[in-house]
Amino acid sequence: MGRTVALLNQKGGVGKTTVTLGLASAAAHRGDRVLVVDLDPQASATWVLGIDPLEAELTTADVLAKTPAADAIVESGWSELIHLIPGSPHLQARESGTPSRLRTALGKVSHHYTAILLDCPPSLGNLTTSALTAADHAVIVIEPSSLGLRGIGAVADLIDDVWDTHNAALELSGVIVNRVPAVSGEADRRYDELTRIVGKKAVWQPVVPQRVIVNQSIGERRSIHSYGSRSADVSASFDALWSKLRKAIK
Repeated sequence: MGRTVALLNQKGGVGKTTVTLGLASAAAHRGDRVLVVDLDPQASATWVLGIDPLEAELTTADVLAKTPAADAIVESGWSELIHLIPGSPHLQARESGTPSRLRTALGKVSHHYTAILLDCPPSLGNLTTSALTAADHAVIVIEPSSLGLRGIGAVADLIDDVWDTHNAALELSGVIVNRVPAVSGEADRRYDELTRIVGKKAVWQPVVPQRVIVNQSIGERRSIHSYGSRSADVSASFDALWSKLRKAIK
């Protein structure tokens, strides 16, 4: 199996970038090397990983315009085990183009990493199509709310469409449920609804709990594992999810 993973949802605000970075943090904590590819024009993952998107010399926008991926890779501010191809507002101009270009570029560097994590924009346009064309695995990130579940069918349809037209190696590997409150009847109902939509086996365990420390880590541009016991339950969730992802990509 390949090692490139697209994390996506067409809805913004579900914590897709948070989950991508949590998995990267868990990977580094385990001693695995990962590459985060920021495909969101907002470039939030880039900023949290310690790189100013406006100062990055080369970005994913350049890679989509035929710059070799190896030239755009930088070491993150978190760990020498977490590398990054920075995002950029210039990605807006790449919403049209050849979907296979990213796959070709990443194929030349993938052997250096345990996994490549593609942080997709909150849309189902060409950038997400390019990510799915480059990916071996698609992982949908959702939160257990009525708005969080809206549009999951459209995401699954796009995955099927890319499988049909661009990438027969692509598979929907699972769904990660983020920001789950400790006690919430509404969240429980939405979780049950999700399992009815995608099937119980598709929903990865454990869920990621809703904790203030997650927002703090984003604001302070630190990995969740750097907080030690203060983030123990969240870190443990990401450790378990990384182990599951690691098995999937073998």
